[in-house]
Amino acid sequence: MRSMAVINQKGGVGKTTTAVNLAAALSEEGQRVCLIDLDPQAHASLHLGLNVVADQTSVYEILCDQASIEDARCWINDNLAVVPSNLDLAAAEMELAGEVGREVILRDKLELDPQEFDYLILDCPPSLGVLTLNALTAVNEVFLPLQPHFLALHGLSKLLKTIEIVSKRLNPGLRLSGVVLCMYDSGTRLAAEVTRDVDEFLKLQSQAAGLWSDVKFFETRIRRNIRLAEAPSFGQSIFQYAPGSNGAEDYRQLAHEVLGVAVTSSATTSTEKKQFSKAA
Repeated sequence: MRSMAVINQKGGVGKTTTAVNLAAALSEEGQRVCLIDLDPQAHASLHLGLNVVADQTSVYEILCDQASIEDARCWINDNLAVVPSNLDLAAAEMELAGEVGREVILRDKLELDPQEFDYLILDCPPSLGVLTLNALTAVNEVFLPLQPHFLALHGLSKLLKTIEIVSKRLNPGLRLSGVVLCMYDSGTRLAAEVTRDVDEFLKLQSQAAGLWSDVKFFETRIRRNIRLAEAPSFGQSIFQYAPGSNGAEDYRQLAHEVLGVAVTSSATTSTEKKQFSKAA
């Protein structure tokens, strides 16, 4: 099973949109996917039509050792399951503050889960607290959505440092495996300049052995698309809400890159097909 945390401590960069629609795209390709919502705002849960009320089981009960993952899991379709969140999760940071081994609670719970999946995707909160640490100790890969803005790299070094510390102390298998640009506008010089800056930064990082050695800057660009913004209000992924939109096309192609199959590049790259080597 490939397990990945979708993370960026800066909000509004397409993090939850990417977690939800990448999970949905992979499930469309026949992969069994479990999406875990670790954000107290519960946007990933709401995006897929799940509104957890007081008497329902959520990630909060799992982390506080009151329930198993199986107890909380909800099935969206035959291939896509969601472990939902709600606002109660905000209290978990304080409640777990004195708990021994609080950073590995989710990892331990996942090891007890009887269900088998091809992909595990965790939507993380826009912070580097206990919830994010639980995600980083439970997965093998980190996916980083970035907005093509001059502040895109601001704070990135802090995030990379956190990943490095977790890798050294708690999860030796952790690596940054993918970076994707969201809210992309190919008609602006800014987008081109930021793309170049990010590419140069990642190439420089990849020269060092270890965490960054095989980081992939995805060819797919997630273009600005009003349908992506509208879909959550209907409780649907982009593939349910607007399957013919640019947003659906882009996330399908991102899923193909993740799967390692040949893709026809989106409007921001050439139209020839490129072969991507399958990730481990």
